[in-house]
Amino acid sequence: MQAPARIKALDQNVVNKIAAGEIIVAPVNALKELIENAVDAGSTSIEIVVKDGGLKLLQITDNGSGINRDDMPILCERFTTSKLKVFEDLESISTYGFRGEALASISMIAHLTVTTKTKDSNCAWRAVYADGKLVPPKPGQSADPKPCAGRQGTQITVEDLFYNTPSRRRAFRSSSEEYTKILDVVGRYAVHCEGVAFSCKKHGESGVGVATTSSTNLVERIRRVHGSSVANEVIDFEVSNTGLGFKAKGMLSNANYHVKKTTLLLFINGRAVESSSIKKSIDAIYSTFLPKHGHPFVYLSIDIEPDRVDVNVHPTKREVNFLHEDEVIEIIAAGIQERLAAVDTSRSFALMQTLLPGALPQQQQQQATRRSGPANAGRQPTDPGVTSTPSARQAKKPYENNTVRVDHRDQKITAFVKPSTVGSTTRPTIELADEQPQPLYDCDDSREWVQVRYATIKELRQRVRDAAHKGLAELFTNHIYVGLVDEHRRLAAVQHGVKLYLVDYAAIAYEMFYQIGLSDFRNFGVIRLTPPLKIQELLQIAAEQERQFEKAEREERRGNGVANALCCQIIEKLLLDKRVMLRDYFSVDINDEGELVSIPMLLKGYTPCLGKLPSFLLRLGPNRSFVIPLFVSILPRSDDDSESVGVME
Repeated sequence: MQAPARIKALDQNVVNKIAAGEIIVAPVNALKELIENAVDAGSTSIEIVVKDGGLKLLQITDNGSGINRDDMPILCERFTTSKLKVFEDLESISTYGFRGEALASISMIAHLTVTTKTKDSNCAWRAVYADGKLVPPKPGQSADPKPCAGRQGTQITVEDLFYNTPSRRRAFRSSSEEYTKILDVVGRYAVHCEGVAFSCKKHGESGVGVATTSSTNLVERIRRVHGSSVANEVIDFEVSNTGLGFKAKGMLSNANYHVKKTTLLLFINGRAVESSSIKKSIDAIYSTFLPKHGHPFVYLSIDIEPDRVDVNVHPTKREVNFLHEDEVIEIIAAGIQERLAAVDTSRSFALMQTLLPGALPQQQQQQATRRSGPANAGRQPTDPGVTSTPSARQAKKPYENNTVRVDHRDQKITAFVKPSTVGSTTRPTIELADEQPQPLYDCDDSREWVQVRYATIKELRQRVRDAAHKGLAELFTNHIYVGLVDEHRRLAAVQHGVKLYLVDYAAIAYEMFYQIGLSDFRNFGVIRLTPPLKIQELLQIAAEQERQFEKAEREERRGNGVANALCCQIIEKLLLDKRVMLRDYFSVDINDEGELVSIPMLLKGYTPCLGKLPSFLLRLGPNRSFVIPLFVSILPRSDDDSESVGVME
């Protein structure tokens, strides 16, 4: 029988690497620890750069209090922290970090560089760490921190994560998947941390995955991270209980919003955590409000008295335990259900009128009453429950050609057209696919209404009212679209009453958008472009289009000038100089980099042809004067318009 092996103490380096593997499971865990350290340092700006999903590079820069030069030699040693002194402090800990293991664990499995500067320091200090200790940046150099230029705060650079554990590194399937996890964590803290600006992007790319500012409110932070579709449908929520020592608040999606998977942003005492019990409770509540397989968006922040919470139960701190967990969850669930029930009356439903056989829609009944004239004014409506005489039951059936067909369930007008019997072959039917491309924009109409008091705008609105034609206003208010007649001549057929009209839909759209521009001046919704489009490139595209058409239409374009590079530069400068007015008046937002961020949403549900953006911007330049009111440039209208199609209310 073989003798039992002797028990030996593991080498401290092996112990540290085992612990590091438990704390830093993936790049997202390392980033979470670094974000929490930055927030603990009082940062108001946190910038994150990622390469290869954080495996090649993970860099976080903050503007917090920084690290003292004298503390840098022990910065990455295990169990060194400025937030905890005795074990009893865990009962009242209010910071994210407390164990002093994050930087130590990262230095065990990656190349770690720290650059930091405090408010009182004359310069920044840079140090390189490996296995928890200072190491020289290059062989032969000193391991002591080196002075360097830098701004206040700390920059931590993590390179080649898991370089010394190849099996762990090979376990990651793709860098894009890890980057998605990183964006999720950054987005969670960006929503939760008020007064802290976050940005996260890939190394070498100008576009950002997450970007928030320090001055935005909670709803706007949700909009920046999760989009307008969520932010437009959230409601606030708050509940507390002094006996159990907690209070909870957050944002809940209402019953109009649902997706395939629940999005739960859960924070307990400011720390992003997970709780299957809370998630199950929330899903159970929403199951009574949402369609089958529909799930909500919930941001929930719970503040519990520190002495009731045990934060030291998981190596990655993703779970916490607290007293009276079942009672706390039950109270929160009841509060959520009560809040949802209070706003459930605002749910949107698609209503459909159900007609009994032989019954006319309400609008037809009203029109029939108007056609009957005063002769029938004194007659009482027939009660369907009262037996009528045979003569009354045999009501005279109206002629089919006098029926106003305003409901799609009525007999179609094509029933009066006899089918052609020439030939025995049938024409093939062509079906159009209803697939739509994924939009590169999102819409937002939640802007607070601004009362316009400009005399010029009021004068233009009054001109439209004075020139309005009552008959045309009635026609376009109650018309029915029949179909397209000639797309080249821009003709369409509409029906009003029993008459069929041929209309120039382009001219009507021109007039309609002009009136919308007047009525919604300074109150337009926003169509945000993702990503923003460079003004310079759009103008160059428009200039090239102008040159292509110049030869074919030389006579028409004579005297208008040639759009060239100099012209594009002048127009770009003009738009940048007037971008504040453009954003305020027309929701045309141009950022500091000269990129078009948004355009006005003139009509909800309608997206203009984005291919005409270059020409639109080009024509705002030399052909338009910004000396006159800006709205005349955006909403041009010929002086010889004699009358308005519609009416302004």
